[in-house]
Amino acid sequence: MRTSLKILLAFLLLPAALLQGQSDADYQSFWVHEDHVKPAMVNKYENVNKKLVTELKAHNIQDEQWITAQTDDYRYLYVGPIDNMASLDRPVFASLAEKMGSDKMGSLFSEMNDYYDKHFDYVIHMDKKLSYMPEGFTQTPEGQDYRKFYYVYTTPANRSKLAEHFKKIKKLYADKGSKVSYRVYRSGFGAPQDFFLVAIAAKDALSYEQQAVANRTLLGEEAKPLFDEMTQYMSGMEVISGSMRPDLAYSPKQ
Repeated sequence: MRTSLKILLAFLLLPAALLQGQSDADYQSFWVHEDHVKPAMVNKYENVNKKLVTELKAHNIQDEQWITAQTDDYRYLYVGPIDNMASLDRPVFASLAEKMGSDKMGSLFSEMNDYYDKHFDYVIHMDKKLSYMPEGFTQTPEGQDYRKFYYVYTTPANRSKLAEHFKKIKKLYADKGSKVSYRVYRSGFGAPQDFFLVAIAAKDALSYEQQAVANRTLLGEEAKPLFDEMTQYMSGMEVISGSMRPDLAYSPKQ
C-alpha cells in the first residue's frame, strides 16, 4: 500500500478551487489508495494486509489511519483523512518501519506486489452540501457495512452544473423525508476521470434493495425529471457493489 504522497502536496490547494464558496466545514478531503487484486490472489493479498494491520496495532502507530472498502470487482480502497498539507509531508509508514524493522516491513510490501495488477493513489473530497445525512455525517454507519457506489462521470465543463443538480436532488430527499442517506465525494488530484461518487450504506444487499424500492415510492413522480435532466451533465456512470472491511482498516488507540 505504498503511496506517492509527496507528489500530492502541491495539489492540496485544489479543494479551494473545486469547492469555491464553501467553508472548511463543508467538505473533508481524503487520500485513496486503490489496489486491483488478481481474483485468484485475494486470500493471499488479504493475509498480508492483516499482518500489516496486526503490526500497526501491536505498536499502536499513531500517524497512520484508514478505513477499507472491498468491491465486488476485486478492488480494495484504503481511505484516510487529510487534515492539512503537513499531514502528508512525511515518509509513509516510517514509524512502523522503526518499530518492526525496515527489512521486515519491506518484505510485507514486496510480497503484496505479486497479488495485484495495478494500484494508484488519488484524492477525493466529501462535499457535505451535496450529501444527504440528516442524522449526522459518518463514513461508517454502525451495522451497515454493505455499500453501493455510484461513480457519476462528468467533464470539466459540466462539473459545476452537475454539482448544482446534486443540490436539487438533496432538496427532494429532504422535502420528502427520505430514510436513505448518502455521501457525495468529488474527484480530486490523481483521479483518472472527473467524477462524483455517491456512497450509500446498508446492512446487506437485501436491505439495500428493499430501501431503494421504498425510496423510489417515497420520491414519487418528482424524481424522474430530476434524474433525467441530470444525464445532460454526465459522461457515464458506473455502479459497483462492495462492503466495508473493518478487519483491514486501522485506527490508532488514543
